[in-house]
Amino acid sequence: MCSQALFLSFMSRPNGPLENIDPKDSCLIPRNIMAEPDYIEDDNPELIRPQKLINPVKSSRNHQDLHRELLMNQKRGLAPQNKPELQKVMEKRRRDQVIKQKEEEAQKKKSDLEIELLKRQQKLEQLELEKQKLQEEQENAPEFVKVKGNLRRTGQEVAQAQES
Repeated sequence: MCSQALFLSFMSRPNGPLENIDPKDSCLIPRNIMAEPDYIEDDNPELIRPQKLINPVKSSRNHQDLHRELLMNQKRGLAPQNKPELQKVMEKRRRDQVIKQKEEEAQKKKSDLEIELLKRQQKLEQLELEKQKLQEEQENAPEFVKVKGNLRRTGQEVAQAQES
């Protein structure tokens, strides 16, 4: 009923819809939901004017840089892809497999000289590893074993000196 009254009052008034409104008709009175603040009109310097609070996350430099980067990527069409974890793992496996195949093909194309040099290099590395293991074993051996070894060496040196 209220909407019909509004429509009729709008159509019947030539000067405008809100002139000569009956104060009893509450549906025709425009309502201001929010009250106007008093401090806007007054220029009183004693009043403390409200200020918008600063969001510490948005004001941080990292957040601003990230936001700028995301906007630039979006403009370029490089939006971050939200792929499922399984799909990411499968793509990584495919990339690894392709890399491994390329390495194998490159190794097959190596000359005989390169293969021989690789074998010698591997042998030298194995010998170095064995020497390191022996040194570690000697360093980690108990004290009495070291002393016994020293006595044997000195005994052999004395025997050789007496023979010569």
